[in-house]
Amino acid sequence: MDQPTTTTRRAFLARSLAAGAWSSLHAGRHDRPHDETATTRGPQFAARARRVLHVCLCGGLSHVDSFDPKPALARWHGAAMPTSERPDTFFGKVGRLRRPDWEFRPRGQSGLEISGLFPSLAELADELTIVRSMFAETSNHTPATFQENSGFRLNGFPVLGAWLSHALGAEARDLPAYVVIPDARGLPAGGPINWTNGFLPAEHQGVVLSSSGTPIHDLFPARPIPADEERATRALLRRQNEAHAAARADASLRARMLAHELAERMQATVPELADLSREPAWATASYGLDDEPCASFARSCLLARRLLERGVRMVQLFSGGAFGSPRINWDGHEDVRENHGREAARIDRPLAALLRDLRARGMLDDTLVLFTTEFGRTPFCESGDDELGPGRDHNPHGFSIWLAGAGLRPGIAYGSTDEFGYRAVERRVHWNDLHATVLHLCGLDHERLVYYHDGIRRRLTNVGGRVLFDLLA
Repeated sequence: MDQPTTTTRRAFLARSLAAGAWSSLHAGRHDRPHDETATTRGPQFAARARRVLHVCLCGGLSHVDSFDPKPALARWHGAAMPTSERPDTFFGKVGRLRRPDWEFRPRGQSGLEISGLFPSLAELADELTIVRSMFAETSNHTPATFQENSGFRLNGFPVLGAWLSHALGAEARDLPAYVVIPDARGLPAGGPINWTNGFLPAEHQGVVLSSSGTPIHDLFPARPIPADEERATRALLRRQNEAHAAARADASLRARMLAHELAERMQATVPELADLSREPAWATASYGLDDEPCASFARSCLLARRLLERGVRMVQLFSGGAFGSPRINWDGHEDVRENHGREAARIDRPLAALLRDLRARGMLDDTLVLFTTEFGRTPFCESGDDELGPGRDHNPHGFSIWLAGAGLRPGIAYGSTDEFGYRAVERRVHWNDLHATVLHLCGLDHERLVYYHDGIRRRLTNVGGRVLFDLLA
């Protein structure tokens, strides 16, 4: 005869409270209006951009040495910053004002002033839409890079690519909607969180491809498996997963099932896609595929073009990484000329070739290109108060980015910083504004693209953001 089960008063109360909480939670799910649990998907209006290419410069590009001409810096070179308040800097060093290390001059028919730091891109000035009035909320690389990609300084929020994947999906069955190609030398500050799906379903996280070596790790089994055995194994696994998923509402399992199915299709696609040896000689030459120091980024740019033309919704290229080593990113604390000159030589020629290639193929008309950095750099040196040194500190108060392609007014500059380039003062642009504009060009209303999470209707643009209609054609 079974012995009676003894239940303590504490255990009974704990089980009762747990049951009550579960009942309340379960009832709450059913009582909540249907439109709060759903997310807006699909374009809300005609899109000008079918796809997005995002180039991220990690470390902080100096706008006053690249896309934001400040003649006052030459006149005041070596003088103290004329301000009653001590400028806020990351390392607390405010040296003398310093002239740009590269000369600015008007470019193309538009007359946009761009420095000699990017000679190849400067030739394409008439394709560019420069925003000179960006500002961010932090001078720390990691939260600033998070904000650049997700709109939030904290980690765990979905990035732009994940939102586009969720809202629009991919145009190809055998490739992901969102692909990331990191710098071969290291990951950006914060690592893979910069391409996270956050609270969106897991299938919308960025899929990492390498432009050198093995494109995707673990895509193929470590040892050959007979085709019939592989098919049977996959069929069995699929049946078991479907039975498991049918009994449980498990979004992670669904995402893993979709990932396995996509990986199976990618096994036939990725090897050919990543084989750049079939590119014609003119492409190899124009991108600089066989020319150091730009060969690595040239491979990334060529792979990005092939992904975009095969239906990938967003491709993200990173330039710079492995923080803690200033020699492999744009963090020019010690010497801007040495640091930026080296990094620009890696990306200038390949990126200009990619823009020309997209234009020649008729793809730039419906491809949106973004060229961003997490913040800018100070117009004064990172040195002692009476010193004139070669480096510049972080500057989130004002910096430049540019866009090109679908739906934009090319050959213009929007907004401005102050006389010295320290602070955005005219038509200031927050990351929420830029993200709202990108979504608009993709046919999405940033206020309607929402996802209910943790009791909040979440958006890429949080509770702000405005579309920059003055940038649009």
